[in-house]
Amino acid sequence: MVEILPIQADETKKGTARRDASEEGNKQGKAIPRGVVVLDGDGEPCRSCTSFRDWAAMTRKKIASPQSNEPPSTAATTTATSLPPDCPPDAEALGRSTWTLLHTIAATYPTAAPPEKQAEMKTFMNIFSRIYPCWVCAEDFQRWMERPENKLVPGQEGGHLGGRFSFGQWMCGAHNEVNRKLGKSEFDCRRYEERWRTGWAGGRCD
Repeated sequence: MVEILPIQADETKKGTARRDASEEGNKQGKAIPRGVVVLDGDGEPCRSCTSFRDWAAMTRKKIASPQSNEPPSTAATTTATSLPPDCPPDAEALGRSTWTLLHTIAATYPTAAPPEKQAEMKTFMNIFSRIYPCWVCAEDFQRWMERPENKLVPGQEGGHLGGRFSFGQWMCGAHNEVNRKLGKSEFDCRRYEERWRTGWAGGRCD
């Protein structure tokens, strides 16, 4: 069953409705569950916040006629599971592409980052966490970054921005936090450079 997550139409209440919805999920350590179609700031279903499976199920539900006594056709009852490559990305496609970009940025970060590079990276991550198209994900990431153990502090002795290893581990931890909320298996952060920079030891990527 697909559910539409309501959001206030009044402009002054939009931010509060968004925060209340995502904060409730955060208190429970969970993201918005599957089967929920999240709305954007205009009250329209947000493609960037919704998986295609849920989007397709919602569309099928809208098309179905409850008054009809005839059995629905196969075309009407089959829910697509994959998105054509030339369509706007759903939440899953956007997430995969974004993590690829972020991990690759971290994997090519300097081994020992100078102060100006650390400051640039902190600025980038702060901006990224505010402009990410899925507002639910963006706000969740902002809260994760605000935890004392996750804060990015340029020049901090032993901090996350000091170099490639520490920043890569930070990024891997951020991704695993999302994996846990989605019920996915966590990645072994000890294999981080093999996955995102050097390729696997067996030479499969050469």
